[in-house]
Amino acid sequence: MFNTSKEKNNIPLFIAGILSLIAVLLHLACIVGGENWFRFLGAGEEMAMMATQGSWVPTVVTLFVAGVLATWACYAFSGASVLPRMPLLKPTLFAISTIFILRGLLLIPLWLGWLNSTEQSGDFWFWSSIICLIYGLFYAIGTYQVWKNLGNKHV
Repeated sequence: MFNTSKEKNNIPLFIAGILSLIAVLLHLACIVGGENWFRFLGAGEEMAMMATQGSWVPTVVTLFVAGVLATWACYAFSGASVLPRMPLLKPTLFAISTIFILRGLLLIPLWLGWLNSTEQSGDFWFWSSIICLIYGLFYAIGTYQVWKNLGNKHV
């Protein structure tokens, strides 16, 4: 699984890829588990009710998010030298790191009371922000570690 050449594997990006795959599986579990899973994992009451009513919207939205996260996992594994080099690896890893960290930083307005939320949605925003911040830090640390090599053909 890991690279056997002289290049070192990047552990933070490998962990980021694993974390992203876990997120993919949780999103797919919502589709299989239905309204209770959508509700439990914080998708909101509206998504849960649409799932109950047989709407295709929760499935399509959730598959889209799972697809994005799966693609991001592939980029993390590519940066970790576990998968072959993906196109635009350097700017994409930077963008993924930035998106996760910015989403995680929503904790600040939440703590300052700038975001209106119910207790349930407040819990979702709190925990999902922490999770996104952790993901973003793994992506950012790993990207920083391989940054100078990302311009080269073999990373």
